Amino acid sequence: MTNATFRLARVRPIDAAAGPLPEQFFVRNDAADFASPEGLIWQIVETPFPTSPANQNSAPRDGWTVGGTVNEEQFTFLAPCAPVNVFGMAHNTGAPGRALPPQAFHKAASSVVGPGEAIVLGPGRGYTDPEAELTVIIGSPAKNLTLENARSAILGFTIGNDVSDRDAQKSDELWISAKSPDTFTPLGPWIVAGLKDDGVAISIVHNGTELAPASSDDLGWGVDEILVYLSSFMTLQPGDAILTGFPAECRQITPGDEVICRVGGIGELRNPVVAGA
Repeated sequence: MTNATFRLARVRPIDAAAGPLPEQFFVRNDAADFASPEGLIWQIVETPFPTSPANQNSAPRDGWTVGGTVNEEQFTFLAPCAPVNVFGMAHNTGAPGRALPPQAFHKAASSVVGPGEAIVLGPGRGYTDPEAELTVIIGSPAKNLTLENARSAILGFTIGNDVSDRDAQKSDELWISAKSPDTFTPLGPWIVAGLKDDGVAISIVHNGTELAPASSDDLGWGVDEILVYLSSFMTLQPGDAILTGFPAECRQITPGDEVICRVGGIGELRNPVVAGA
């Protein structure tokens, strides 16, 4: 992972035409202050995931060629990658979790949505929680990583929301019906490369109320250890997202709510909650 801090985002022009493959471009911003005037101007770059077909740039269009600049009024932020795999870590909320072997669960890639997109709670959906999580984005294929080289596989970090149906989780030992419904994995708004991920604050704002925060230091298994574990039995792919765990307070969400997931050094991921048909 690079030591220089910058942001990467996957975006769609405001005037993009609808279609089976809607337009997407990758952009980069090097400003230290995300809210500064410089922080709102992005440079168009080639995909940071060149070996992943799910993350390729669209064909050039006027004003959107690599090396050009665009401002945030010209686009909407998408989920910052289109993962092949999305993983979460079970029981990774502190020392009690560390007393158990590391264990991952799989979330469907089709559950990923971007910032501002709705979390949809369908009919019969049970008690559902959001979980704000420091999320690793893989930058290159990686297998059999060690604690010494695990960081080489990381492109950067984003915010993930591991939306979870607790009722379904009780009856589904594999958690697939609890974790993988459509819209149950918001990601974004961007990837921060070079982020120092120790001691970063993690919290949720539910309908304007900030719940009790925690820190990435409260996770049982650290980022390096998680990467070593996952890569011991499978090859991690560029653009894969690994949600590392949620150590802070959460609260049930229902249609009409707004959830903001905050992770220090990255920003916030905001999503409304709506009822499904």
